[in-house]
Amino acid sequence: MPLHRGDRNRALLVSVAQFDYGVSLSRRPGVSKDEKKLHKTLSKLGFKVDIHRDLSCEEIHQLFMEESQQPVKDCFLAVLSSHGSEGCIFGADGKPVRLSHIFNYFDNKCMENKAKLFFIQACRGDGLDVGVEVDSVDAAQETFSPDPSVPIDTAVVYATPPGYAAFSHPQGSVFLQTLVTMLEENGNRNLELTRLMTRLCHRVAYTFQAKEAGKDTGALGLATSALIDTEYTRKRIPSIS
Repeated sequence: MPLHRGDRNRALLVSVAQFDYGVSLSRRPGVSKDEKKLHKTLSKLGFKVDIHRDLSCEEIHQLFMEESQQPVKDCFLAVLSSHGSEGCIFGADGKPVRLSHIFNYFDNKCMENKAKLFFIQACRGDGLDVGVEVDSVDAAQETFSPDPSVPIDTAVVYATPPGYAAFSHPQGSVFLQTLVTMLEENGNRNLELTRLMTRLCHRVAYTFQAKEAGKDTGALGLATSALIDTEYTRKRIPSIS
């Protein structure tokens, strides 16, 4: 018997690797590495995975608006990967996508009592170590005030704290590659989601602490730990498997 759309958990991977002509944001190598590993791992965990690349601001909004109205078994997971600033990421057209708007699409009847996870691989400022490649944007371009409220049963995990850059590399981002590694470890699959996210934050913080590096080394690191916004998250959330 074929599975209906609502019989499976769903994952949505939205990345911007190449920006439109005339947009002063650099290409982001390593996006395809993240996509491939996330797709393989999440598919093994039973998620139906959809990948979207280089969408405009409007297209990203439209995609998430439509996704928020689709049935899901227990969990909806989204990864947004792009250049960014505090409170937003940038579409391929260079226009800001306010994250609070994306989160709030899922505050509806269809997503009631479903776990909603958002992983944000993007800068939240220009604080960084020297000698690394980052998902950064000139702080002088735009300044945004974040909206900390997210729907109930929702966790938002950022690659970096407010005010800091998120590190990337041609082999993939530290944050998302660490997430994949953790999901592949059997001991983590049955953890309550809030515990899994906390463990992810700790591993990123202590395994990939920022290290001084020469400009030609391509070294990776994080200045401080990733953050998880759980203020509005219920205590009882299912595991990811």
